[in-house]
Amino acid sequence: MSVFSSLGKAFVNGLLLIFSLSAIFPIVWMIYSSFKTQQEFTLNILALPEKWNFSNYVEAFKVGNLHQYFFNSVYNSVISVVLIILLGFVIAYMIARFDFPGKRTIYILFLFGMLIPIHGLLVPVFIEFRNLGLLNQPITLIMPYVAFGLPIVIFLFESYIKQIPREIDEAAIMDGCNTFQIIFRVVFPVATPVISTAIILSFLTAWNEFPFALVLIQNAELRTLPVGLTNFNGQYTVNYPQMMAAMSVTVLPVLVIYLAFYKKIIQGMTAGAVKG
Repeated sequence: MSVFSSLGKAFVNGLLLIFSLSAIFPIVWMIYSSFKTQQEFTLNILALPEKWNFSNYVEAFKVGNLHQYFFNSVYNSVISVVLIILLGFVIAYMIARFDFPGKRTIYILFLFGMLIPIHGLLVPVFIEFRNLGLLNQPITLIMPYVAFGLPIVIFLFESYIKQIPREIDEAAIMDGCNTFQIIFRVVFPVATPVISTAIILSFLTAWNEFPFALVLIQNAELRTLPVGLTNFNGQYTVNYPQMMAAMSVTVLPVLVIYLAFYKKIIQGMTAGAVKG
């Protein structure tokens, strides 16, 4: 191995290390800053807290109504993910297994949904929901979450189901299974890796969603965590440690889920490609 090759590898590794630290440090800084007082944070924003202070978390839940926003985020995310997985799997199975008029057009329209930016549809969706009386309802956010979550999930499921041998379906039919039983008792368990990926991606998208939650919900009792964080921003001053505590509560579930299942994401994203 030449000296230039070793220097090149060392330079690339050093560069990657810097990029990794630049991605990890803001999260670490946010967490330890949430234990500082406002005075400590003002004097030195990078220093560690002199005394680990948990009162910011207590105040975040007590004053910032964080528990209500946390429940609303869980409610919207869980119901949206369940609907996205069930609807997406049935639609993808029909597209992958059956031939019917307009099948390709329907599939392309779903894929086209991945190209539409959310911000471009905020005003039309707001007007539509206002005219239909759907603003500020418990199901208000679930509808756009499901609509925008279906395209990528259908794409993943359809690609994976096409790789599953049709003989499995035929064997199930010989055993007396109907279409519903074939989908959920035969094919669904086989597609576990890609389903895990779809669940994680859909949950992260719904949990972090901000534009629709801000525009479609004005009722404070129905707000989600991303919108609830704006309450910690005062007109003249901002209590940064308290805001950091609220942000840590918001980010922690996402980090735990990602660290627990990140291998499933890689397996699900590559499963169809390897088989194809």
